[in-house]
Amino acid sequence: MALFIEIKGNKPKFGIDCFFAENSTIIGDVIIGNDCSVWFNTVIRGDVNYIRIGNKVNIQDGTIVHVTYNKSPTIIGNNVSIGHNAIIHGCTINDNVLIGMGAIIMDGVRINSNTIIAAGAVITENTIVESNSVYAGIPAKKIKTIDKDLTKSQIEQTANNYIKYASWYKH
Repeated sequence: MALFIEIKGNKPKFGIDCFFAENSTIIGDVIIGNDCSVWFNTVIRGDVNYIRIGNKVNIQDGTIVHVTYNKSPTIIGNNVSIGHNAIIHGCTINDNVLIGMGAIIMDGVRINSNTIIAAGAVITENTIVESNSVYAGIPAKKIKTIDKDLTKSQIEQTANNYIKYASWYKH
């Protein structure tokens, strides 16, 4: 079973139909919505600020989600897929976003809806990521505009796939 740790009176809370890998760790002031999955070796650490995660979010293997004390909570919208080994730190990720494997999203970043962040991208502090865009590189820059409907369908498919994958692990 996943490790849920209460700290300073804050205990993680989560909605229905969620999957938590047995070696995932969720700490402190964390609220997770419905139909979410938190995969192997993932740490979601709301110890020094809060973390809010919407519905149909998958946080894949080895990802770290953290916050900054007295400065930056982390807020993740609905229908978000976060790839393996990403670092999500003190930022806001709106609805319908795909974060590629190994991406780093830093404090104060706002990623607007219907957006793809490429694998390995580094979104530097306080960057505002445009809707309907693909960002890539170090530091990440907008590399193209994409059709909202196409983006949403691709992102929706990934989120739906992870609901299916999670169902294979539920007993």
